Amino acid sequence: MKKFLRAILLLWLVLFSTRIVKSQDFEDVYRMLQESKILNDHFYGFSLYDLTANKFVMDVNGNKHFTPASNTKMYTTYAALELLGDSIPGLEYVERGDSLLIWGTGDPTFLHNRLDTRVVFNFLKKTNKTIYLVPGTMKNKFYAHGWAMEDFEAYYQPEISTFPIYGNVVTFRQKGYNYLNTSPTSFQKDLDFLPEPKAGDFELSRSFRSNSFWMSKRPVPNDYVNEVPFIYSDSLFVKLLSDTLGKKVGLLNYKKPNDTKIVYSGETKNLIREMMLPSDNFIAEQFLMMCSWKQFGQFDTYLVRDWMKNKVYTFFSDEVAIFDGSGLSSYNKVTPQNNIDLLVLLKNKIPDEQQRFRMFPAGGVDGTLKRTYSKDQGVPFVFAKTGTITSVYNQSGYLITRSGRRLAFSFMNNNYIDDRAAAIRKEMAKIITYIRQTY
Repeated sequence: MKKFLRAILLLWLVLFSTRIVKSQDFEDVYRMLQESKILNDHFYGFSLYDLTANKFVMDVNGNKHFTPASNTKMYTTYAALELLGDSIPGLEYVERGDSLLIWGTGDPTFLHNRLDTRVVFNFLKKTNKTIYLVPGTMKNKFYAHGWAMEDFEAYYQPEISTFPIYGNVVTFRQKGYNYLNTSPTSFQKDLDFLPEPKAGDFELSRSFRSNSFWMSKRPVPNDYVNEVPFIYSDSLFVKLLSDTLGKKVGLLNYKKPNDTKIVYSGETKNLIREMMLPSDNFIAEQFLMMCSWKQFGQFDTYLVRDWMKNKVYTFFSDEVAIFDGSGLSSYNKVTPQNNIDLLVLLKNKIPDEQQRFRMFPAGGVDGTLKRTYSKDQGVPFVFAKTGTITSVYNQSGYLITRSGRRLAFSFMNNNYIDDRAAAIRKEMAKIITYIRQTY
């Protein structure tokens, strides 16, 4: 009965969503959009939805498909809230005699330099048993469909894995005139100078096929910090974990029994915030891994996408095509009305505004909107997820007007010359701020 009522609610939402409403009291905003030279120089869409009246009050190209970039993380957020539960599973284990057998759950926080709660680390550090990793089988690739292979050494594109460690990156920090420290320290021996001096700025790179890193023979900039993804393997995980714990860790093939236990590492909503505010791609991809592990007992993120397609997107305004959890994939396509559909679902899932808004960057306060907006009357009024890749800039989220109206909006921009992104962002902020102050 509960599922039936939910389906009816979603169907009712779609019937509203498919109506293109041009409300008379937003004629001035329509004119702003029509007269904007920077917006009409490319393909854009804008949908505005009144959350109290449950209807669209503005829509321009709202049923057209766009590349969402990191707006995709809103969809990942909903999947995590529905499938994962309140807590992050950090480790699955079983004790057999003097051995501790461990399985990964996809948790991205283990030994992460910013996210680690030390719960899993302390559990492993305190045991007096011999630790064995039982490798997990991942059915999808370590890169998602549509990712740019030339970004293999970019900080924002670590490999997906069943048991991440150190965020699956090596962190390099400046120490001295021409020296870098590595974390984990075991990668120090894999760092060398480029064979010949290179002109220009300092450069750090990695081999495409191995964990060999090179730095140019140029002065390292002061306070230089960079994260470079490493090529993940179970044997590398065991080595890094053994070095960190200061004790032997082995590899073991072992059929998982029914009496395994779970160590939880943190709260799901806290990790969602860590994903959404800085737009962390790695956390987003690993969220899908954890959802797959929790819901289907295996690491196959395509199952999560199929679940979303069959259980959620069926009732959306338009077809949804999403191929990853982060938005790095250029194959992803959604409409502004789809984003509104999702924002309404998130509102129904988390009715408490303070809790819901905490998962989004707040304009003028934090995250990717910190410098895009200024507070109005001393308070933030925009709580939205950005989405940025080459020739793409989007904002989708919630807007509170001075009169107290609660609105959901999706403002999407695609296919512009990339050096215009700053001007587009400024124009969007001007229009959203106008709506805040006028309505």
